[in-house]
Amino acid sequence: MERDLAGMGFDTIAVHGGVNLDPSTGAIGPHIATSTNFAAEYGSIGFSAEATVEEEVPFAYAREGHPNAVQLERKLALLEGAESAVVFATGMAAISGLMLQVLSPGDHLLVSDVSYAGTAELARGALRALGIEVSVADMSDLDDVRAALRPNTRLVHAETPCNPSLKLVDIRALADVAHRHGAELCVDGTFSTPAVTRPLLLGADYVVHSLTKYMGGHGDALGGAVLGRAEPMDRLRREAGVHLGATLSAFNCWLILRGLETLPIRMAAYARGATQVARFLENHRQVVSVRYPGLPSHPQHALAERQMNSPSGMIAFTVTDHERFGRGLKEQLRVIYFAASLGLSRSLILEARTADLQRTTFKLDEAHLRRYRQWAGDGFFRLSIGLEDPQDLCDDLDRALSVL
Repeated sequence: MERDLAGMGFDTIAVHGGVNLDPSTGAIGPHIATSTNFAAEYGSIGFSAEATVEEEVPFAYAREGHPNAVQLERKLALLEGAESAVVFATGMAAISGLMLQVLSPGDHLLVSDVSYAGTAELARGALRALGIEVSVADMSDLDDVRAALRPNTRLVHAETPCNPSLKLVDIRALADVAHRHGAELCVDGTFSTPAVTRPLLLGADYVVHSLTKYMGGHGDALGGAVLGRAEPMDRLRREAGVHLGATLSAFNCWLILRGLETLPIRMAAYARGATQVARFLENHRQVVSVRYPGLPSHPQHALAERQMNSPSGMIAFTVTDHERFGRGLKEQLRVIYFAASLGLSRSLILEARTADLQRTTFKLDEAHLRRYRQWAGDGFFRLSIGLEDPQDLCDDLDRALSVL
């Protein structure tokens, strides 16, 4: 029997949500159901995958759903305040699945001018090739959004904080603009997680996550999720989930379920560490600028305080000599790794050079490129704070900065 968690706090839901005692063994933690198929009564399942998901059987074939995916989806929905969730093999599978589900040839997608590389490249490439119109807008500027909306705009896709520049978006205000125009709003909440911001409660129609990052938290499991109202999520599972085949494995579901139990305390620790490191960087003579929502110097600090429960664990900073600092990282860093991804136990640093991003990923028009440069300059370093002692991280960065 599913436990009644109504009225209980976020931390309690993170531990208990979606997972119940095993009825046969009494196990408190979930088993890993590795079976790809499930026995059923004669006549209860069909040959067609599309028909099978309509049948009233719990599980038939793991691509269409399995016990660990259901547990993870229930926990995510409870944490996000959503009616339902659908999990995918990766964050990009979640984003592409949703966009291919919602958008048709002739529809218009309005996407953030600054977004995750995979999202930007999908929108600019595959979606346009399918006949979907795509344009960009600075989602922090509602006038720019209004100017970019078209009569056929079906979906507005935003991130907050934006990857990699840490610009914020007023979700409630953006949702109002999108809805007044007859469009839906999707928010990528990977940088914040529901421990920090819950976009659906602020008016968004969909929220997507790369579960690989903060949600899983250990850097050992790929995963993605889309959350929203029950009816579109059922349709997404039935169509994109089944036919695109991007099913999240039972083992990765189990790993991410394990990570979610500690999400609230990890996010609090990331924020404490990031706040200390950001203050250190802001006061360092070799640091030109720091972008961190928890600092009063962040241009949108007031929005961060209003919309975010904590400033999360991502920092963007610029140094006096970008090239020299970057070349010295391997020799100088003892704790922080130069590596992709974010939201893990280990601190990670990555270069975000404007010219490279413009050439390979964003390919912005001149007006939006000027906007980006006003915020990010010629480039910066993106720092994902881990769970190490913050002073050790400050010492590590000081050692790397000392070569400048």
